[in-house]
Amino acid sequence: MRSNIFAVVALVAAGGLGLTGCRTGPAARTGPGAAAHPSHLTAADSSLLAQARALFKPLPASMATAAAPTSRERVTLGRALFFDPRVSLDGTVSCSRCHQPALYGTDGLALPIGVQSRVNPRNAPTVLNAALQFVEHWRGDRTSVEDQATRALIGPPSFGLPDYATAVARLKTLGYESQFRSAFPGDSQPVTAENWGKAIGAYERTLVTPSPFDAFLEGDPAALDPPAKAGLQKFIGFGCTSCHNGVGVGGGLYQKFGLVKPYWTATGSAHVDQGRADVTHNPADQYVFKVPSLRNVAMTPPYFHDGSVATLSAAVHVMGEVQLGRQLAAADVDDLAAFLRSLTGPLPDQFVQAPVLTP
Repeated sequence: MRSNIFAVVALVAAGGLGLTGCRTGPAARTGPGAAAHPSHLTAADSSLLAQARALFKPLPASMATAAAPTSRERVTLGRALFFDPRVSLDGTVSCSRCHQPALYGTDGLALPIGVQSRVNPRNAPTVLNAALQFVEHWRGDRTSVEDQATRALIGPPSFGLPDYATAVARLKTLGYESQFRSAFPGDSQPVTAENWGKAIGAYERTLVTPSPFDAFLEGDPAALDPPAKAGLQKFIGFGCTSCHNGVGVGGGLYQKFGLVKPYWTATGSAHVDQGRADVTHNPADQYVFKVPSLRNVAMTPPYFHDGSVATLSAAVHVMGEVQLGRQLAAADVDDLAAFLRSLTGPLPDQFVQAPVLTP
């Protein structure tokens, strides 16, 4: 399991590089874009594109599902709630406090600061494209973006409310009842903590950031420059895709951080996090975390679950050491970082600017 498994990544809350060490990948992609720009493809481009399409998929236009729709009313309500700090215990914390547009959906801190200056235990991952991941949070203790938003209301270092009833009372006091009725017309009592989560989840499911890599997957070889193409080839060849694959380039499984040596010997982490073992109480889950999506990873430092590594290049070095057991050459790090930068997409318009809230 330790051979040929490099995840250029960092279990990063903020925008994380993830771990590798798995041997399973998705089936080859077919569909729209498969024959785009055929006359522009060199033999090398054609080969690389075929390899990439066997492992990755372009971002969808929306992350809505049948169970989690994104109606205009839900998204409008969810956007207002996402940016409104007045529901929190001390009136200072909204979702956007830890997921700021200017910082690509993160807060730029090693560990987020919540209500009453309480420190969260792990780095804040980006909210962009987050709904594509199979679970939320570093330890996978949230099942979806909706579940995460709902449970944040009573999280002591998050919104810090004593119970959901207090949250509902505050929402009503703030005048949100009519918007909840519009967003959830079939509910006799629409202002609930569950519907808060559904509304915010609907908004987050619109935060899709197509990148140059998506254009490449759809058949445009010019979308990636030569260093990014070299990095993609190495990303595949080193085995990073054993865990970082699919539409999210990660975010689809759990993996141990530190397959070859203890992660903290390379990250310099002040605290050794037990990972999912604290959730499952299973010794086999010690130091196991969710492999995060690498989309927009170049924009979301610091890296890893504890924000212990400041730069992308340093995170790549760390992963080579603790996951692959070797020191990566500087040229390899540069190429891999170039590919990771190609995963950056423009911010959605509805995220760049905060809405004006009702007084």
